[in-house]
Amino acid sequence: MQVSALELRPGTLVRYEGRMATVVWWNILRNDRRAFVQMRIKDLESGRQTELKEHTDSKWEVLDKEEVDLTHSYRDGGEEVFYNETGEEVRCAVAAAEDALYWPSETYKGLYVDNKLVAVSAPRFSVLAITETAPPMKGGGSGQKDAVLDNGAKVKVSLLCDVGDKVRIETETLEFRERVQD
Repeated sequence: MQVSALELRPGTLVRYEGRMATVVWWNILRNDRRAFVQMRIKDLESGRQTELKEHTDSKWEVLDKEEVDLTHSYRDGGEEVFYNETGEEVRCAVAAAEDALYWPSETYKGLYVDNKLVAVSAPRFSVLAITETAPPMKGGGSGQKDAVLDNGAKVKVSLLCDVGDKVRIETETLEFRERVQD
């Protein structure tokens, strides 16, 4: 299916220069006379990201996809191994799953094109422990402070959070949602 660059959004699977890619970032840029679409796409086989500036009416081939819940098992050389709900093993390239696996979760969304697993997307929220942050500040109001999570991500958390606390983070925006009690 062909769509204009103006209709693309992050997470859309497209064909770019004969290869499957996903839109990672998308933005509209306007000047006095024209509008352009700026976007960053990621090649699903190599993991290489490319920045593009396209006319809003340039045509892109969008790939039909099917989403399936998957459970991560292990890495086997250049492939990640997952299991679907029926217990069947499926594999994809490390580059297609590395962004999702950065965020630990019980299940991930697998994107299939022509009955082949081509990409894995991160869950919307992930629960991680804080490894570095300033001491908690009681009575500090609703402010936020910097923290480093156990996967290495740097985020802003509540002033009440301490090292070892588990927090729920929105994976797309790196936004702190809440402290999680064990």
